[in-house]
Amino acid sequence: METAGPRTRAAARLGAHATREEQRKRRPVRRWQRRRIGEEQEGAVFREVVSFTRDPLPARYYDKDTTKPISFYLPSLEELLAWTPDAEDSFNVALEPLKCRQPPLSSQRPRTLLCHDMMGGYLDDKFIQGSAAQNPYCFYHWQCIDIFVYFSHHLVTIPPVGWTNAAHRHGVCVLGTFIAEWKEGGRLCEAFLAGDERSYQAVADQLVLIAQFFRFDGWLINIESSLSLAAVGNVPPFLRYLSTQLCRQVPGGLVLWYDSVVSSGQVKWQNELNEQNRIFFDSCHGFFTNYNWREEHLDRMVAQAGERRADVYVGVDVFARGNVVGGQFDTHKSLELIRRHGFSAALFAPGWVYECLEKRDFFQNQDKFWGLLGRYLPPHSICSLPFVTSFCLGMGTRRVCYGQEEAVGPWYHPSAQEIQPLFAEHRPEGDGQGWVKTHCCLADAWNGGSSLLIRGVIPPEVGHVAVSRSELQAQPPPPPGAPHQAGQMGGPLRPAAQRGLGPALLRGEPSGLRPAGPLGQLLAASRQPGAGGLCLPPGRAPGGGCQQPAQPSAPGAGRQCLPGALAAGRPRGRGGGGGGGGAAPGPAPAQLCSALVLPPVSRPMLPHPLLQSDRLSCGGAPGAGEARAPGPGVCQPVSRSGPGGGSRGARHGRPRGVPGGARPQGGISGAEGRVGPGGPALLRAPHVSEH
Repeated sequence: METAGPRTRAAARLGAHATREEQRKRRPVRRWQRRRIGEEQEGAVFREVVSFTRDPLPARYYDKDTTKPISFYLPSLEELLAWTPDAEDSFNVALEPLKCRQPPLSSQRPRTLLCHDMMGGYLDDKFIQGSAAQNPYCFYHWQCIDIFVYFSHHLVTIPPVGWTNAAHRHGVCVLGTFIAEWKEGGRLCEAFLAGDERSYQAVADQLVLIAQFFRFDGWLINIESSLSLAAVGNVPPFLRYLSTQLCRQVPGGLVLWYDSVVSSGQVKWQNELNEQNRIFFDSCHGFFTNYNWREEHLDRMVAQAGERRADVYVGVDVFARGNVVGGQFDTHKSLELIRRHGFSAALFAPGWVYECLEKRDFFQNQDKFWGLLGRYLPPHSICSLPFVTSFCLGMGTRRVCYGQEEAVGPWYHPSAQEIQPLFAEHRPEGDGQGWVKTHCCLADAWNGGSSLLIRGVIPPEVGHVAVSRSELQAQPPPPPGAPHQAGQMGGPLRPAAQRGLGPALLRGEPSGLRPAGPLGQLLAASRQPGAGGLCLPPGRAPGGGCQQPAQPSAPGAGRQCLPGALAAGRPRGRGGGGGGGGAAPGPAPAQLCSALVLPPVSRPMLPHPLLQSDRLSCGGAPGAGEARAPGPGVCQPVSRSGPGGGSRGARHGRPRGVPGGARPQGGISGAEGRVGPGGPALLRAPHVSEH
């Protein structure tokens, strides 16, 4: 018992010590536990967010890799009948109305249809807001075609909105494609054609609704599947109903039928219009023949078509597959026969120059292909005001906004394409060695990603070179607020040299071609030193690409220029209009790179300046809106308000010419146009914005 006491007290002391040690050890444990509990709570919240299932973007409307909005097609009859417009579809609605043009599409002049079929369709062009595609396919010979068909092998091909905007801006109507092929296509056609009228009318109503909502102009109907007698018997009323309803909802709408099924229901390509397929031609607006025709087919069709020869589109496969007259770079052989018989032409897959040839040579091959066809492709002119263009192709290696570089890197946006001129090479008649060529220039830009490059050689005996088709008699627009008088703006067009199918290269001033009044004085003044026009330096070989402008001469000398055109005159006296040095012998090369504007006037009909006006110059008319550019001796048209004012303007806060960036609110952005001795001439005309 005696020893128990001390042991007990010692044990008590050890126990108390142990208790304090345990307490000290437990305290951090509690803090760690509290911290762990907090972390677990935070982790629980985090895990809850990660496990949240989001609503995926509709695959039809958004690209799965980039989530960018895209154009789409409808692959089945069920999807066609179930389609109704919703908020997602608004991305695909074209914003550009179909421009007024001359001659109108309804004229009986033979037309040119382009059927765009490229690698299944919906490639880089499907991105509604553009993409960073390198070396994309780009079409810019719009003045040579009248109808654009977007083709793919999906049941309902809705044209990507970028194509519709670009085509409408050039006065070209756009068609989608309804195609049924093989056994599956036959089953589909039986489903809506073999029944009563309510079935095919429901399909036609949906096709009309789609064209009306997305604002394109009609359909190419391509049925390449055998049909029962009941189904083929309903094809003509289906076409008639579709054509009638489309024209009610879409002014100027078109329905075309492709040569495949005959009246017996069999698939037999006739390569011509004849009694076996005429019933379909009589039920719609036009007939698109197959491609393996010969000249005897055209001879027979003359009687079959009667007064509707312009409504027969003779197919030309540019890939030259099968037994064809001519394709690839020999396509002009087919067109020569087609035009000789007075028919319209349907060029299928001219993207051959992009698909099968070197991408790095695309622009050269594209210009070569269309240049060979030029004499068989009568162009049309645009008659809508205001006329504004920077010649942007809707693509480039950088983005430029009114002379200021905004971004570097490739971009492609078909909706951003500006109005394009005729692209061709022109030489004078006779033994002259002069030439003028217009083509795209991606090396420099004023607004967008490209500009127009005009190159040429002017022989010593030639005083003036004009890239034109005809002359326009016009007086200066009235000053702001002045009442418009009849005949004050505009006038008859007269042929320049020849009323051919392309611009003319004029020698001097042929008699009978000089316009009277202020315009004649203006053009005469443009030949004088220090006056309007561009005086091009002699003695330099044409170079490649756009160059920086040289310093002008005659500081303070005002230039008098025809509104909305670009002129190139041979230097007289001092080189470059006073820049020093006399005119050296030999041809004078010219290189011009420009943007073009035509201020709005109250008269509504004015032809496309690059197609229909004879003199190509910069800026405004004398006394009617002339201001100094940043450089001396260069004119700019002054922005005017009044009837007809306003430009195509920015959409959703950004200029149409360049994705991103803001358009100035009216007035003039700076322009440059300088010519100096011994260097190529470069013109950057201002971009006018009217509000």
